[in-house]
Amino acid sequence: MQFEFGEFKTTVRVSREIPLFDQIASDLGVDGSSRFLVICDENTSPIADAVCGSLPRCLLKSGESSKTWQGVQSILSAAQEAGIGRDGVFIGIGGGVIGDLSGFAASVYMRGCRLALVATTLLAMVDASLGGKTGFDLFGIKNLAGSFYPAEIVYMPLNCLASLAPAELKSGMGELIKTAVLAGDDFLDGLDQFAFGFPGNFASNLLPDERFCQYISRAAAFKGRIAGEDPKETGKMRMLLNLGHTFGHALEAAAGLGNISHGEAVAWGMVRSAELGFALGLTPRSRAEKIREVISSYGYEIRAPHPLARDTDSFLAAMKNDKKKKSGRLTFIVPDDKDAVSEVCARHIVIESEKEMKTVMGIIKGEITF
Repeated sequence: MQFEFGEFKTTVRVSREIPLFDQIASDLGVDGSSRFLVICDENTSPIADAVCGSLPRCLLKSGESSKTWQGVQSILSAAQEAGIGRDGVFIGIGGGVIGDLSGFAASVYMRGCRLALVATTLLAMVDASLGGKTGFDLFGIKNLAGSFYPAEIVYMPLNCLASLAPAELKSGMGELIKTAVLAGDDFLDGLDQFAFGFPGNFASNLLPDERFCQYISRAAAFKGRIAGEDPKETGKMRMLLNLGHTFGHALEAAAGLGNISHGEAVAWGMVRSAELGFALGLTPRSRAEKIREVISSYGYEIRAPHPLARDTDSFLAAMKNDKKKKSGRLTFIVPDDKDAVSEVCARHIVIESEKEMKTVMGIIKGEITF
């Protein structure tokens, strides 16, 4: 697959096996004289060994705690020490955190060097590695600082998913379900059949199933196509990919960044978004119920208030810091009818009145549902 994001082009290669360095160099059209920096974390360091051997490396601590300016600075420092020039290549090997940090660092190092990503988590494959959004957490706000800088090539070695911890699988599945909701009920119904036993049966049942792997590719293609139509999110179409994110990002912040995974927060946020859409007369009850049932069947926490964020004031403060607000007003994406004419089954709304804001707060507290 290949996608265009304005002046950038991204090639996506989905396969079972991890790419070796010779393949990466060949795909990028570079030879041995080019300089490379490998960025990985404690979990993906063994994969980096297999992919890139003894190339210069920046090793970061695993998890959201590394997604800071200090993490970016570590990459930039390692690149300078390795003598990377503007024609050098950053190779990020890992999940969403490594991809976001590698992309941002590549976008600012010498005003932009080359970037390749090896996505090793489900979250990275279906969402985080595509579209060019990069960034890091700042002042306790998720992704407050960032840039748009798509990778030239993204590898998705599916066999890497076999070793993922259950929490990582749940994080990725949350974004995969989000894509299925946006793409329509045939995708959502297809995912529903894989819910039983998840995540414990992932390596034994889901990963070997070519139908499930096709859903991963389908999600990547959906994200790449929509993001390519609006590479810097200046219009409303790409914003629809943020279904569940206004509620979800606020949950992540209110619970303390890193205490709940991104995908789990988005899954919880999608249920809240369906409730909001139903309350405002935009989401049919049957569709809202289907979304809730599929998310619940995968074992996500769907109750409101969320056990990790019962302090309404902290939740509201986090929500008001959301990057997607317009003219100081909160914005949400809510599910649309499955038969919507739009190519994405969701719509964008802005909270305009005090009454609508009370509805949002009632949903957060669990006082309003369907």
